[in-house]
Amino acid sequence: MKGFGYLVKEGFKNIYTNRIMTIASICVLVSCLVLTGAAALFSVNVTAIVSEVEKNNETTVYILRDRGEIEAKQIGSQIEAIDNVESAVFVSKSEAVEQYKQTLGEQLFDRIKDKDPLNDAYRVVIKDLEKYDDTVKQIKAIDGVESINDRREFAQKLSTISNLVNLISIAVVAALIIISLFIIANTIRATMYSRRFEISIMKSVGATNMFVRMPFLVEGMVIGIISAALSTGAVALLYEAVKRVITEAAGSWITVLPFSQMVVPLAISFLVAGILVGFFGGFISIRKYLKKEGNEILGW
Repeated sequence: MKGFGYLVKEGFKNIYTNRIMTIASICVLVSCLVLTGAAALFSVNVTAIVSEVEKNNETTVYILRDRGEIEAKQIGSQIEAIDNVESAVFVSKSEAVEQYKQTLGEQLFDRIKDKDPLNDAYRVVIKDLEKYDDTVKQIKAIDGVESINDRREFAQKLSTISNLVNLISIAVVAALIIISLFIIANTIRATMYSRRFEISIMKSVGATNMFVRMPFLVEGMVIGIISAALSTGAVALLYEAVKRVITEAAGSWITVLPFSQMVVPLAISFLVAGILVGFFGGFISIRKYLKKEGNEILGW
C-alpha cells in the first residue's frame, strides 16, 4: 500500500514537473469535451422540442353527423384506449361553430354556416409519430369515425429531424472522443520521450511494468479530472449565453431547457470521459516502452 501511495505521489509530481505539457493536454481535452458537450446538449434540446411539438401535434378525428353526442363520447373512449394515443379531447358542433365564428368573423361566417354543417370531432394527440400510420388505421377502424385530418407528412418530417439530429450528435461525440484519446496519448508520449532515461533506469533495476506505468496513468487521469471540471464550467457559461440569445430572438417560440436540469449528468459524463481518456491515453502511450529493456529504450 505504501508503494502504491508512492506511485500516486509520483504521478502528481509528474504533472507539476511537466506542467507545460500538462497545460497543453488539458487545453486539448477541454476543447474536445466542450465540443462534445455542446453536441450532446444540442441533441437533447432538439429532442425535447420535437417531443413538445409531438404533444401539441393534434390530429382532428371527425365523427359521422348522424351520431348523437352520447355515441360520439363512446367513440372517444375507444380512441383513448389505443396505446399510441396520448389524449382525445371532444369538440362538439356548437364549440366548433364558436371557434369558426371567432376565427372568420361573424359576417363571413354567416355566409357559409348553412353550406357545410360541422361535425362533432376529437382533437387527438399521438405519442409516437413514427407509429402515426398504424395509429390512424386503428382510429379509422372504429365504427362512427367519418374522416381524419391526416398530418402524416408533418409527422414524418418531425421523426426524420429527430432521428437525423440524434445520429449526427452520436457521430460527432464518437469522433471527438477518438480525437481526444489520440491527442492525449501523443501528448503523454512526448512527455515520456523526454523521460526515457528515467524509464530505462527503472527497467534496468527490475521495476515491473505496473510500477513504471502507474505514475503515467495517474497523470493521465488527473489531467482528465481537471479537464472535466473546466469543461463543465465552460459549457455552463457558453450554454447560458446561447440560451439568452435564443430567448431574446425567438421569445416563447422555442423553449431551451434550463442548464440546471442537465448539469449533473453532464458533469458526471465529463468526469468519466476525462478519466477514461486520460487513463487509456497514458496506457497506450507507454506501451511501446514497456516492450523494451534498459538500453533499448534509449536506442543504444
